[in-house]
Amino acid sequence: MARLKFGAFLAPHHPIGENPLLQFRRDLDFVEQIDTLGFDEFWCGEHHSSGWEMIASPEMFLAAAGERTKRIKLGTGVVSLPYHHPYNVAQRMVQLDWMTGGRAIFGSGPGALASDAHTLGIDPMTQRDRQDEAIAVIRRLFKGERVTAKSDWFQMNDAALQLLPMQEDMPFVVASQISPSGMTLAGKYGIGIISLGSMSTQGLMALPTQWGFAEDAAKKAGTTVSRADWRVLLSWHIAESREQAYREAGPGLMKWHNEYNVGTLQRPGLEPFKSPEDALEKTAGGEAAASTIGTPDDLVKTIKNLIQVSGGVGTIVGFVHDWANPENTRRSWDMVARYVIPEINGYVRGLRESQKFLVENRAVFERAGQAVMAKIMENEKAAAALAVTGPGRVAIPTINAPDLQKEAAKRKA
Repeated sequence: MARLKFGAFLAPHHPIGENPLLQFRRDLDFVEQIDTLGFDEFWCGEHHSSGWEMIASPEMFLAAAGERTKRIKLGTGVVSLPYHHPYNVAQRMVQLDWMTGGRAIFGSGPGALASDAHTLGIDPMTQRDRQDEAIAVIRRLFKGERVTAKSDWFQMNDAALQLLPMQEDMPFVVASQISPSGMTLAGKYGIGIISLGSMSTQGLMALPTQWGFAEDAAKKAGTTVSRADWRVLLSWHIAESREQAYREAGPGLMKWHNEYNVGTLQRPGLEPFKSPEDALEKTAGGEAAASTIGTPDDLVKTIKNLIQVSGGVGTIVGFVHDWANPENTRRSWDMVARYVIPEINGYVRGLRESQKFLVENRAVFERAGQAVMAKIMENEKAAAALAVTGPGRVAIPTINAPDLQKEAAKRKA
């Protein structure tokens, strides 16, 4: 079975009131941290309003992150294609790919915030069709074609990229939330998916239906989609105990939900949480909760459940938030790398098996101690010294040491 990849998704969702300069720098520190911890991917988005989401150009942020990291893949999560001329998007992604040494992932979407589209004078009814148009053109440009195209929102005349991406085949990924449009686009073009609607229990349970949209569209278009290219978003905060995780994340979770989801976005059907305890219960309580606030074992259980419910995915992407303070947030991600990823991917399975084999077959290895004792008894002075030999006085690895005290007792007798 192929190992599961792990990534992080930074929208970002930062509470208003902190110094933006320090927030940007802390975000870059975070990318550097998870690169060191061995995470596979990092994603950041494009937003122009709401106050909480302050990265306007994911390409610029990722270029800076690329200078501070070594191996992690860097994905635009996402470029809102209807906001830009497709040729300019292609050029910026090529630039990013070369500046990061071929580590760019091109993630796109129609645009998540209605306020962004309003600012740019874009009719929301056109956004998904425009994303489709732009993907088709950008894929042709990446193949080295010279493109002439005219649409109701862009025009190209003999357009070609003078520099192609560094990667022979830069990964294309589309965002999918509630509607089937993202999954349908993935199937149409045979490209990857990042499911962003899975942070709710309803979204998690809808994953099999969502994947069906992709497969149906792929069959219709004569393409294929692979679960290995399917990324699913989860939210978590991990600590040494569930009680500690609750203390660290509860107040921040309540603030995020009440001030952002309810107060700012005014999402239909959402009510403010009454207390941190209420926030924790409604977000991470119950067997089917999509968010995990607890221990590494709790998150392992959540991920295994997601794999079972979905039928299999390629990458688990953690949602980056400020529910806890910066120090506890960093420790949470560190614990995921130390305990969750190895458990999910079986990195320590062989170590446990080796330990178990040694314990269960101790008699087989007692011959090593017998060999040491044989050499001691061959030497008259060494044998005589057994009478005064005590624990810790002989530099023999414990696993190979004979019972010297037992032998000394025999000689005294």
